[in-house]
Amino acid sequence: MTDEVQPQAIRKLVPGKLVIASHNPGKVREILEMLGPYGIEPVSAAALDLPEPEETGTTFLANAELKALQAADLTGLPALADDSGLCVDALNGDPGIFSARWAGEGKDFKVAMQRVNDALEAAGPDASRDAHFMCVLALAWPDGHVEWFEGRVDGSLTWPPRGTGGFGYNPIFVPEGSDQTFAEMPDAKKAISHRARAFDAMMAAVL
Repeated sequence: MTDEVQPQAIRKLVPGKLVIASHNPGKVREILEMLGPYGIEPVSAAALDLPEPEETGTTFLANAELKALQAADLTGLPALADDSGLCVDALNGDPGIFSARWAGEGKDFKVAMQRVNDALEAAGPDASRDAHFMCVLALAWPDGHVEWFEGRVDGSLTWPPRGTGGFGYNPIFVPEGSDQTFAEMPDAKKAISHRARAFDAMMAAVL
């Protein structure tokens, strides 16, 4: 008889404090709103004066894990980290894990969006405008245990940017099935976002 390998059980998250391992105000605000109904007491990395780790990973998963693990280790609390970005087909998946870095030291996403559009124009008039947003959430505990969850939304890019809601590349991204950018959508419609999809998968598993 062959022994079967049993899948590892998902560790559950109990009510209490949870560190949001991000210094991005837009991400923190969005995650805080999602956590609202669940009895979790979120506290941001910035509020705890935690250092920002260097994102040395080569994947969204690796970067999310290293941020969550550092925050959990430094605080002795469970920590949630997000790594997400815009992946453009015609740019071989760029900016991808470097999405924030394309915004420069000033984290100006007007600069980042212009860089994406300039790169697409340089690729020629027939370059595809297809793109997707990817998000990985990593939930880490002080003992080093990590659970992770993915969310993805496919769509296309538009120019010039449209809308004032959200943050990052939202003003140039139109999700499939819509004629509005994420930045033009009311909050209720943003439930289809890559981060919301990853978050829904996480909460269904860990609560």
